[in-house]
Amino acid sequence: MSEARSLRRRLMRWCVGAVAAIASMSVLSAAAWAMRVAPMVSELTTSGAGSTARIEVGNIGSAALPFETLITWVEFDENGELIETPADENFLVFPPQGVVPVGGRQVVRVQWVGEPEIDVSRAYYLWVRQLPVDTDPTPSETGGAVSVSVLYTMKSLIVVAPPGAQPNVEVVSATPAMVTPPAPEIDPSLSQGAAPVAPPAEPGVEIVVTNTGKRYALMSGATWNIAGTDMNGQPFTMTMTGQQVASSVGVGYLAPAGGRRTFKVPTGVQLDPSKPVTVRFTR
Repeated sequence: MSEARSLRRRLMRWCVGAVAAIASMSVLSAAAWAMRVAPMVSELTTSGAGSTARIEVGNIGSAALPFETLITWVEFDENGELIETPADENFLVFPPQGVVPVGGRQVVRVQWVGEPEIDVSRAYYLWVRQLPVDTDPTPSETGGAVSVSVLYTMKSLIVVAPPGAQPNVEVVSATPAMVTPPAPEIDPSLSQGAAPVAPPAEPGVEIVVTNTGKRYALMSGATWNIAGTDMNGQPFTMTMTGQQVASSVGVGYLAPAGGRRTFKVPTGVQLDPSKPVTVRFTR
C-alpha cells in the first residue's frame, strides 16, 4: 500500500470519529432524515487540477434533505484540544446550500482559492449541516403536540499541502507519570446529560513531541517503542501498534512547523523516574 493511500485511510478513521448528530430533544431513534458524506478525507494542492475536491452529499433518509456548508481551519493546542476558526474565504464552495431529494445525491465542489503558495500543510473541515424544516407534530401524553427534529452535521477533512512537504517528528521528553485513560464517550441521552466518570489513573509515560517539518503527522500511523526501567530495576519495553496508539491517544494529529503535543500513555507498570525513558517511532 502506498504511503499516500495509507495516510488517507488513517485520516478517514479520524474523520469518522468527528461525525456528530444533534437533536433538539433526546430522541435519537427513528430519525426522519439521514445523510452520507464522501469522501471523508481529501488532500488538495494550492493550484492546478489538484486544488479542487468533489464532496458528495447523499440522502438516505425518508424526506428531502436541505443542507448548508461552511469551512473551518483546524488546529490543535498542545493538549490536543481542537480549535476551529472560520475560513470560508479560502475556498470556493459550490453549491454552498442545496436540497437533496430522497435517495438522491448532490456533488459539492470545493476549490482552494487561498494563498497560491503555502509553506506548510493546513487542515480544514468542510461542515455539511442539515437545515431545520417543519415536522409533523407528535401528540404528547398531555394531549399537546411536540415537534421533534433530528439534525445531522458531518465534517469532511480537507488538507492543503505544498508539494514534497514531509513531517519531522522529534521526542522532546519522556517522563514516568500517573496517567488517566480517555473517558468513554457516552450518548448524553443515555446518561441524562451527566459527564462520564473518568477511569482511575494508572502508571504510564508522559511524552512530549514536536513536528518541525512542513507536513502534519498522524502519530497513530506509527509504531511506538517505549523502553525504561521498572521500580524493581528490571528493563521494561513496550511496543504499541497503530490501533493500540489510536485507542490510547486518538489519531495523534501533530501540526507542522513547530507543532507540539503531550501524549499520556498508560504502560501498566510503574517506571523508575530516576532512570531514562526512551521513545522511538517506527513504521
